[in-house]
Amino acid sequence: MTLRPFSAKDLPAFLARSEDEGWLCDRWEFDFLRGAFPGGCFTLEEEGAAVAFVTSIRYGTSGWIGNLLVDRARRGRGCGTLLMHRTVEALAAAGVKTTWLTASSSGRPLYERMGFREADRVVRWVGTGRGGTGGGGPVRPAAMEAFDRAGWGDDRRTLLAAVAARGTVVLRPEGFLVVQPFGDGFQVGPWGCSAGDGAAELLDEARAVAGAGTRLFLDVPAGNGAVTALLGAAGFVASGETALMYAGAEPAYVPSRVGALASMGSMG
Repeated sequence: MTLRPFSAKDLPAFLARSEDEGWLCDRWEFDFLRGAFPGGCFTLEEEGAAVAFVTSIRYGTSGWIGNLLVDRARRGRGCGTLLMHRTVEALAAAGVKTTWLTASSSGRPLYERMGFREADRVVRWVGTGRGGTGGGGPVRPAAMEAFDRAGWGDDRRTLLAAVAARGTVVLRPEGFLVVQPFGDGFQVGPWGCSAGDGAAELLDEARAVAGAGTRLFLDVPAGNGAVTALLGAAGFVASGETALMYAGAEPAYVPSRVGALASMGSMG
């Protein structure tokens, strides 16, 4: 097998396999990841065919590994382990001290062998928009940074700028969230806020931005009980769960300040 950088020509094969796995992925993520941290995105090739993939991104002193996907016929042969080790090496060489990922039950044993441990659970919620007029408009990433850093403990301005450019930002004194187009619906996230009425107002605005009857997706830390309660009261339904894991230095992670992740598992 040959390990090489993940390239644009790999996207059709990756997206087809990810759909088979039931993953929610969008092409823009890969364009962003390859542009932001090309040295941490890899493909394994066998006899000219791409059979396994992984992506990663570096922020300040933290990084995120996502999209580890191995063709079903090649599983159990060490492909995932090879890709993970190479990606961890790339992140460490870039100065990363803490590495994050979300793990399914099948992937978790590999990550635990590599020293990853659970920090939280991430629950996927699905709901719908509502009628009304949502707020939002041009917002500088710096206006979101303090709220985001309060939850993740790191500088993620690169990510905030990317999602702000493609979505609708709702900013309030108590926090912010981004409503991003996603297939025939919208993803809510990143979402940084304090608990209380401010979080409820932000969710209400997000539903208005999406519009009545439109599907909404968001990945929420189980440790944020306030947002979990809000979603349940608004009729959202939990549709899956993964483990939020990290390796390396203990992060300054505060789940009560993280309303939702910025992606559906690929970059935090």
